[in-house]
Amino acid sequence: MRAGTGADGEGRRSRRRGRWRARGDKAGSWLKGLRPRAETRFPLITHLMSHLISVNVLDSATRLAAQTFLTAIPLIFVVASLAPQQLREQLLDSLHHVFGLSGSVDDELRKTLLNSGDPSDELRQTTGVVSILMVLISATACSRAMQRLCERAWSMPGASARVAAWRWLAWLAAWLLMIGVQGSLRDGFGLGPWLGVPLLFLAEVLLWWWTQHLLLTARVPWRPLLPGALLTGAALGVLTSTASLYVPRALNHSLEKYGSLGAVFTLLSWMITLCVVITLCITAGAVVAREPWAARRLGTPESPGSSAGDTLAQGR
Repeated sequence: MRAGTGADGEGRRSRRRGRWRARGDKAGSWLKGLRPRAETRFPLITHLMSHLISVNVLDSATRLAAQTFLTAIPLIFVVASLAPQQLREQLLDSLHHVFGLSGSVDDELRKTLLNSGDPSDELRQTTGVVSILMVLISATACSRAMQRLCERAWSMPGASARVAAWRWLAWLAAWLLMIGVQGSLRDGFGLGPWLGVPLLFLAEVLLWWWTQHLLLTARVPWRPLLPGALLTGAALGVLTSTASLYVPRALNHSLEKYGSLGAVFTLLSWMITLCVVITLCITAGAVVAREPWAARRLGTPESPGSSAGDTLAQGR
């Protein structure tokens, strides 16, 4: 009896192990088939996730934020130091809207921009011209980072410096102009947010539509670039509109507790957030434009990064 009982127990354990092994094999087969099923049912999501990994979103966004913070933002202050008082006030208003500044940080920025001395002084003008030239040359690093982002999103090789150099300067000029008029756009040129919000959205979309076309050296037609421009314009509009809910408190707290260094880190964190959103939206726009249903309507070329496109760009 005992021998029979032992044999029965061993048989039951063997059957249980067999059942668990069968369940494990079934689960493994289900997981292996999950990706093909997801690609069939949700091709856009799977293509987007795959492309985001290849673009390396966090790396691209961090590089762009660092270049913006180290080179492009100083350009704003150099330009402001040479601008007339009225333009400084307009720039301050725009920065106030972009970052939602208030409190001690807003006071410090106001003192920096509005009380920077008399720009008519000859020595100041000479120093200002030299400074703006040096900062402008350094700021092209931000343009180059943005260009690499667009090229990664569209899986394109880098354009030659001979073709792209003037485009870096043109993009910086457009970016500075957008920063300068953003406050007026948001206020609807004095008519109120009912006009300002649509105007700002339209301006953001146009800027990012043109940005992609410019920095990709015209290797992609205009229409396929529209999804990325719409996504980026809408996302940045929402972010800058809600900046006042978080950024002022975080900046003022950092400034009071850690001094100017704390405010620098907080501002850099916000810049990284903005650049992550830009990277995600431009990459998502490129993926959407290459989906079959969108490609037929937008006329997306089958291989935007082909050698023919590069030859066309070199000719331009």
